[in-house]
Amino acid sequence: MSLNNILPTIIADNQLHARWLNTLSLMENTGARKISASEDPATVTYIILKHAAEEHRHAFYLKKQIEKTGKTLCPTYADEYLVASNYSKYYLNMLDVEVCRYLKKELNLTGKELRFAAYLLVTYAIEVRADELYPIYQDALDNAGSKINVKSIILEEEGHLEEMINQLKQFSPQWQLHADKAVAMETRLFNDWVVALDKEVN
Repeated sequence: MSLNNILPTIIADNQLHARWLNTLSLMENTGARKISASEDPATVTYIILKHAAEEHRHAFYLKKQIEKTGKTLCPTYADEYLVASNYSKYYLNMLDVEVCRYLKKELNLTGKELRFAAYLLVTYAIEVRADELYPIYQDALDNAGSKINVKSIILEEEGHLEEMINQLKQFSPQWQLHADKAVAMETRLFNDWVVALDKEVN
């Protein structure tokens, strides 16, 4: 099962579409909060602040798009206003946990070094996913003639991926090896999420 098959069903049902937008908003907000939590108070950089601010803005933008479904739904991120709520809430947290385990075992990192390395790898894996997910969603929106669009998010996420690669190159000469491990972890968790979405939607 792929998002290509699920999204037309979601977009065709305004109530379901509102919950989908709210779910994406939750995930962007979770990402923004994780970036902020990983910051070192003294050494936080311009790029990290910019990235956290943009993820928060994406969460707000997606929330605002709900109005275009014609539904005044989803006031909060409570389970009843999400799709596949358990998977949606724990997907990023589980990725964080798995990446931290990997970094402790392979690189013996602890403390702020561990937090920063986890931020780099988790965010990289999520940006790779975002670069795939949002264009698929935009195509489905265009095909349905929807008023909703995520083009501004697509542009910013492309920039984020470049920024993450630049930071990873400074972090380690073996950055690609570590990044590929994080992407493999994310892919498994993402596929589980899609299965959960499919069960709920269909």
